[in-house]
Amino acid sequence: MSRVGKLPIPVPEGVTVDISGRNVTVIGPKGELKRSIPAEMRVAKEGDRLVVTRPSDNKKHRAYHGLTRSILANMVEGVSKGFEKTLDIVGVGYRVEKSGDNLNLRLGLSSQVEVKPMPGIMLAVEGTSKIKVSGINKEEVGQMAAEIRALRPPDHYKGKGIRYTGERVRTKPGKAGKVIGRE
Repeated sequence: MSRVGKLPIPVPEGVTVDISGRNVTVIGPKGELKRSIPAEMRVAKEGDRLVVTRPSDNKKHRAYHGLTRSILANMVEGVSKGFEKTLDIVGVGYRVEKSGDNLNLRLGLSSQVEVKPMPGIMLAVEGTSKIKVSGINKEEVGQMAAEIRALRPPDHYKGKGIRYTGERVRTKPGKAGKVIGRE
């Protein structure tokens, strides 16, 4: 049996879960999420916990078991606490400004780049070099952060670019002639 799939999902106070066939709706203080789960999986509410079960040990069912449980756990956590990813902008002249809901990024390109948030995603700016992406859907928060990072991924020679907070960028040495110098 799946180690992840067999774990029950605790439902905190203030969060309601509605299961109707394949559709699961989770409502909490931060919002509402709806998801359709695979037809083979069964979700049952037992007291203040959700339990996901599978019909057999078929390879496909085993794969769906852990996936379904993880998705439902992320939905419950999202509507109760929310998710957040932080990005750092590193580089001389690289900066970010907020204009309304959008972000204006100056990343060493010929013009500034404007980023519009996905529906349900909030973008916040701290100073001129930190971006916070937050929302209730973990997939959308991660996707939005990845799209912003893809505008200028970290350079492996100088370390400039957009990176996740805490991400380590290994820098490579340049040409040997530049380091030693010419005589």
